[in-house]
Amino acid sequence: MDCIPIIPDIITTKQARELNPLVLAFVGDSVQTLYVRTRLAVTSTAKSGALHNIAAGEVSARAQAKCAEKAVELFNEEEADIYRRARNNHTLHTAKNASIADYKKASGLEAVMGYLYLTGQRERLELILALTETAE
Repeated sequence: MDCIPIIPDIITTKQARELNPLVLAFVGDSVQTLYVRTRLAVTSTAKSGALHNIAAGEVSARAQAKCAEKAVELFNEEEADIYRRARNNHTLHTAKNASIADYKKASGLEAVMGYLYLTGQRERLELILALTETAE
């Protein structure tokens, strides 16, 4: 299913690496949210409130951390570096319903998704997003 939005201008991998890893995570969270919401909208007969609750569960820090544990094994060297930079980045923010460790893993995963999206690496992004569907 092609649920990934298209951006007209992708950036180079060098430009993406120069972005703050939490900016990449900001983009990655949005990409995953749109992907999950689109998938649910076209595959479910549930009402919008129920769809919101399902999507919130799939895009939660806890669910993303579980997915990150699977995805990290698939990361190439560059993706692993982005994951580590985002995971280890100092932030004052934490998730309401997740441990600090889960929040940091989730931020790492989001950063990789943001990086792949911004650099136009759709196949890799689709692979990672497919993992988010199976993270239970």
